[in-house]
Order: sequence, then C-alpha cells, then structure tokens
Amino acid sequence: MEEEEDFLKVLRALRDAARRVESGSGGGDCPALHALLALEASADDLLAGDPDLATLRRLLARIAALNWSIRFAGEEGIGMVGYLRWRCRRCSARKGIAAAAGAVAGEIQAWIDRENVARLARMDRFDPRLQRALLRHGVFAAVEERIGDSEVGDSCAAAVLALVRFNKDVFVGPVLMGRAVGALVAASASSPAPLRALNGLVAAIRGPLVDELHARSELPRLVALLCSADARIRAPALEFALRIGFYGRREIIESLLAEGLIKRLLCLQRSDLAGETHEFSFSSPEEKPKSEEGVINGVFFFSGILWCRRRREDEEDDYGGGGEAHRPFVSAVARFAVQVEVGEGLSQREKRAAKVEILRRVREAAVSPAEEATVLAEVLWGATP
Repeated sequence: MEEEEDFLKVLRALRDAARRVESGSGGGDCPALHALLALEASADDLLAGDPDLATLRRLLARIAALNWSIRFAGEEGIGMVGYLRWRCRRCSARKGIAAAAGAVAGEIQAWIDRENVARLARMDRFDPRLQRALLRHGVFAAVEERIGDSEVGDSCAAAVLALVRFNKDVFVGPVLMGRAVGALVAASASSPAPLRALNGLVAAIRGPLVDELHARSELPRLVALLCSADARIRAPALEFALRIGFYGRREIIESLLAEGLIKRLLCLQRSDLAGETHEFSFSSPEEKPKSEEGVINGVFFFSGILWCRRRREDEEDDYGGGGEAHRPFVSAVARFAVQVEVGEGLSQREKRAAKVEILRRVREAAVSPAEEATVLAEVLWGATP
C-alpha cells in the first residue's frame, strides 16, 4: 500500500511539473522542464511495453527535440533578418513545448486514474482508512463522471462495481440515486465493459437496482442489445436478461416479454447453431416458412442439445449460467424461463402465468415446426444435459 502511494505521489509531481511548463512559470529552462526531460531519458526503461503510455512517450520525445532545437540551434545568418528568424523559431519551439507539456499533464493524469481504478479493483477486504480517503476526495463522483470517457470509461465502469463491492452500505445509495446507472446503460451500446459492470451491480444490489432500471425505462434499451452487431455485447446482454428474469417483478417480466425478448433470444439461438460466420439478424416468423419435414429433424436436434453454462470469475453467480465461450447462446429461451421459475421476483401463481406467456410467444416467434418443438420441449422439460 505504501509503495503504491509513493508511486502515485511521483506521478502527481510529474503532472504538476508538466502543468508548470505549460503555464511558463519558472522560465524556459526550469526544474520542471528538467524533470520531464529526465523522464524522457528514462522512457525506454520506465515506459516501454505499455501501450497506454505510447502517447506519453511521443510527447516527451517531442519536448526533448524542441528543447534541443532551442539550446543548440545557432543564429541563422548575419544581421537583423537572421536574428529575427532565429528568435521566431525559438519562440515557436517554446510554444510547442508548452503545448506538449499540457498534453503530457493530461496523459499522466490518465495514468493516475488507471492506477487508482486498478487499486480499487484489487481490493479484497474492507479498509476504514481507504474508505475515508475515498469519501474525502470524492472518488465515486469522479469515477461516475468519466464512465462515458472513451479512454478510461471501461475502467471507471469497473471501479463503480468495485466500490459497491467494497462497501454496499456506503455506495449503493449513490449508484441508485446518481448518474452512474444511466451512464452505464448509455455506454453499454459501444462496449461490453459497462454491461458487465451492470451485471455485477445487479448481482450485488439485486431487486432495488432492477426496479430502478425499470422506473427509468432503461430495460428496453438493454434488451435491444441482444440484437447488437457486436458479439462481445450480445453475450453480457444475455447474461443481463437472465439476471433480470431472476430478480424482476411481474410488471418487469411482462415489460421484457412485450419488448420482444423471446424473439430476440430465439435469434441468438439460431446464431449459435449457424456458427461464428452467421450474420446476426432479428428476423420475424414470416421470413421463413415452417416446414412439416423439419419436425423429425427437430427431434434429432433436440437430442443433441447441450446446456452450456458460463461464469465470470470476478462476479457472483447465484442466478444461473451463461454458455461456453464458443456457444454462449445455447438454449437461451429455456435458460430465461428457468430463471423466472426459480427466481425471487414472482409468486408461484405469477411464475406459472409467466411460463404460459413464454410458451405462447415461442409459438409466435418460431420460424419452423422443428424450432418450435425443440424450444417448447426445452422450456417444459429442460435441455438435455
């Protein structure tokens, strides 16, 4: 812990030095500039091998080159014209150093943010001193604000989950009442990391977060992610739907079904059967006529179905599984039906009504008698282990 804090102190000192160079305080040849030049001289040892620091290395190299041009470039020619040209180039070089130093300060601040996020993610026990520091410096608000950032947004999403796991009593309230949930939903359309964080938050907070998402009308946007063109997003979107099936109340389950959840889950199953080269599409039942010959094939298909389960090592899994990495969507409809049936959100009467509704929507959405027979059998009796 002390070593990590010392390292962060050094980074903060370098960031402040870069800001002083940017502002021009201390003159053109100041200790702050020497600190940046010393960092550049050690870049091959300290900064190599980390792609996140590549931009920082380029900026430091530019500062060193511009500083060399100021110190060692002689006056051009003789007379006033040559002197003015030299002064002009020196002024331009100093402006270039100031601009690059400002960018260096930004890169070092991003480095500090990544280190803080990694520190939060590594936490495995409660630490009162760390909690006081987190609250005193407003870490949650800072992380929440940058969830949509293209550079550190994924790390900030993970940090929100880490904070909740660190102390639910303190950080669940800000999650439910603040902007974090909406920011995570918005960012989920372009990256799987925010959606994985949402999955972890639902596992940690359970019903209250599901109710909050429903109250904010965010569930339709998340269900739509099952049709994402990015397979990395579809897999955690299915995991999210399963969690909602486990914790959701009657009106929430009805809302999911009304949003075409079953039709989307069937599309996911077809994408698995077609292999990795399948082009995902949200097809309607009318697009493919049902064939009576497919019933027999459906029986053979059903006999070979595998119920795969998928777990993330860093998340709780008390609701049911996902699928193997190469077949994540197998028996998606049946798995959702199971979560509803064994979940905590519905009464026994509501569970029976939900199952009947799922079966009805399977009949409407299936594109062939074979698919209909297979999925209905899975929902009624479970997939073959």
